[in-house]
Amino acid sequence: MSAIRSTRPTRPLRQIAIVGLLGLSVVAASCADDAETATDTTETTAAADQDMMTTTTAASNSGVGGAGEGPSGAACSAVPEDGAGSFAGMAQDPAATAASNNPLLSTLVAAVTAAGLGDTLNGPGPFTIFAPTNDAFSKIPQADLDAVLADKATLTKILTLHVLPGKMSADELVDAGTATTVEGQDITFTGDASSLMVNGQAAVICGNVEVANATVHIIDSVLMPS
Repeated sequence: MSAIRSTRPTRPLRQIAIVGLLGLSVVAASCADDAETATDTTETTAAADQDMMTTTTAASNSGVGGAGEGPSGAACSAVPEDGAGSFAGMAQDPAATAASNNPLLSTLVAAVTAAGLGDTLNGPGPFTIFAPTNDAFSKIPQADLDAVLADKATLTKILTLHVLPGKMSADELVDAGTATTVEGQDITFTGDASSLMVNGQAAVICGNVEVANATVHIIDSVLMPS
């Protein structure tokens, strides 16, 4: 009889053990689902953070000026989209170096080199520079251009007429109306930021180009001293 009594509790204990194991399985499955959900959430958040970082980096490399004015004008489309001669590339270099990487400004670079002004324009500045394109120089008869390039004093006088101390956006130039150049002559600004004329001689065709030490406004004619 004692042996029979000793075997009767076996079935309830076995049932309890089975129920307990089933319960642990349910809990384990629930924990696995929660872990998978957490992993998915983490991956989604990480992807969103990466997208934001990419957007921020692209915005910081866009060449947009500190005043919130980006490059604008008809000739801006001729500037390379990437590389050292792009807006983003030029923003990393001082003025003379930036100009040397821009295919629109190769004649200007030759003139700056002939005048020995490269180091000055690569200096701390800051400057506002009116940069004539190759086409602007081509308006000057070749014989006259060759004579100017060979005359360092005259060439320096012309080039420094294209430089202002301090950085000024197109809007700021319009508001000022006039400014004194490094050469010493005053020049005037008329029109508005989208159709700016410099000294009545040249139109800005791509303005508000930021380089490391200057704001550059690309113009369609060479300014001449009065």
